[in-house]
Amino acid sequence: MSMPPRLPDTFNRLAWSNLAAQSAEQIALAAAPIVAVLTLGVAEGETGLLQTALTLPFVLFAIPAGLLADRISRRSLMAGAEALRAAALAAVVLLLWLGALNLPLLALLGFAAVCGTVVYSVAAPALVPSLVSSDLLPAANARIELARTIAFASGPALGGALVGWLGASPAFAFAALLSAVAVVLLSGLYEPARAPAPRRHPFQDIREGAGFVFHHALLRPVFVTQFIFNTGWFLQLAVFVPYAVRHLGLSATGVGIVLAMYGVGMVIGALLATRVMRRIAFGTVIGLGPVTGFVASVVMALTVLVPSSWLAGLSFFLLGVGPILWVISTTTLRQSVTPQRLLGRVSAINIMSYGARPLGSALGAVVGGLWSAEACLYLAAAVFAVQALVIWLSPAVALDRQPKMVEDGAAARC
Repeated sequence: MSMPPRLPDTFNRLAWSNLAAQSAEQIALAAAPIVAVLTLGVAEGETGLLQTALTLPFVLFAIPAGLLADRISRRSLMAGAEALRAAALAAVVLLLWLGALNLPLLALLGFAAVCGTVVYSVAAPALVPSLVSSDLLPAANARIELARTIAFASGPALGGALVGWLGASPAFAFAALLSAVAVVLLSGLYEPARAPAPRRHPFQDIREGAGFVFHHALLRPVFVTQFIFNTGWFLQLAVFVPYAVRHLGLSATGVGIVLAMYGVGMVIGALLATRVMRRIAFGTVIGLGPVTGFVASVVMALTVLVPSSWLAGLSFFLLGVGPILWVISTTTLRQSVTPQRLLGRVSAINIMSYGARPLGSALGAVVGGLWSAEACLYLAAAVFAVQALVIWLSPAVALDRQPKMVEDGAAARC
């Protein structure tokens, strides 16, 4: 059996900082609404406003973060963003200790902390290609996604447990400490120098990045597929809990177990990704994620006819495995075909596809309200079919191997 590829020590510093940063994010995101309800006594509508404040930075600051990532040191940008998150979380701890925390302050500081998340999420994929060789990109991206997956799967439970066992202040203090660790790791990371970016109007830079994505024969269908996937995924999520309780007869514990299968699938997918990408054509791996998503949606729709928690769990497991392969393979594709000078902006455009998530949730609210949760599941299966069709009709799935990394002066359109 072949040994896994050895990644450079410089990259490993980034990988460990990523694990610390992602864990800090998930613990804080889990702790914030718990503190809002149990400590501040807010109602459901107000927690909805808090969640809005914690998601807005992805829409507002992804593009500015991409512009900065292409103009200044990505390592310094990430370290600064993570320091902002650490400071915001430390401020929450101080306000809790003083008894001065209220919902507006919690929302404001949470908003600032998530701004750090956005910058890190945009800059990290742009930094990776400068730290590893082209042939190590899949392994490097798998390592990054594994860290994110571990944090995603364990962070919410850890955040809730910390608040329950030790109280709110220790939970936020631990998250702030993890962010500080990420800053220290990033500060010692070597980043190769890049040619200075020409000083132009920001709108010119935005237009250049967006034009590169939407005129590229490989990146355009990837963005469209991801946008449609997020719509279908959050359409299904919007109605699953009431559907599971009413139609599948699941208890709160049962719902939690079924939802946890998503995290299990993500971990397994991240662990297997490098081996899969060594054995299967690169384009086929890209196509696997959307097809797996479609199969998962059909399995979930099948529970309308055959009510089964096992089928629901299988659906979430598949939705964990497939998208991780998709994220790793399409991130590798973007890094390979995008010049270094554009990677920050192209990464930011990719983050903007998350804007489909509130669209899917709103669609679930409308269709579920006018018709039923079952109608939402059927519609979600149709949406997932469209995203699978988009990618399989694109030239991306015809790639036999990972494209060679383009030079900074090139603008490959394939």
